[in-house]
This record gives sequence, structure tokens and C-alpha cells, in this order.
Amino acid sequence: MDNNEVLDHLLKIEAEAAALVSDAQAEADKRITEAEKQNRAAYDKRFIEENQRLEKGFLQSKELAQQEYRKELETYKEKISSVHVNNDRFSSLLDSLVLGEG
Repeated sequence: MDNNEVLDHLLKIEAEAAALVSDAQAEADKRITEAEKQNRAAYDKRFIEENQRLEKGFLQSKELAQQEYRKELETYKEKISSVHVNNDRFSSLLDSLVLGEG
């Protein structure tokens, strides 16, 4: 083999190696893209599930707070309605305080 044949052979091997590297890079990119799609899908699924869980918990807490509010409001209304108001005595006291009568 002369130098030109050796050089041609080496260039051919280098071209084949470059093609292998290019193919390997393309395969790696393809795998990375696929993994990213799978990870994004898994993330989105988990995000939706967690969001639904939190939303459910929020709605339950909100309902409990509303029930407690209604209960306290009803208790307050009952307490207020059970108070006896003596309008005559109140008017008499008010007159004595404002008008100085008494």
C-alpha cells in the first residue's frame, strides 16, 4: 500500500466514524426527546392529581367553615332573640340621661 491508499483508507474510516457519531447523537437526541415527553406527561398527570386533591381539601375546609359560621350565627340569633327588651325602662333611662330628668 502506498501513502495515498493509506491516507484514503484512513479518511474512509474517519468518515465512517463521523457517521457513527452522528447516528449516535441522533439516537441520543431521540431518546432524550422521548424521555422528556414521558417525564412531562408524568409531571402533568401528577400535577393534575395533586391539584384535584388540594381542591377537594379546600372545598371540604370551606364547607366546614361555612357550617361553623351558620352554627355560630344561629346561636347568636337565638341568644339575641332570648333577650327581653324593656322599652319603657330604656326610654325612661334615656330621658334621664339626655334630658336630665329623673
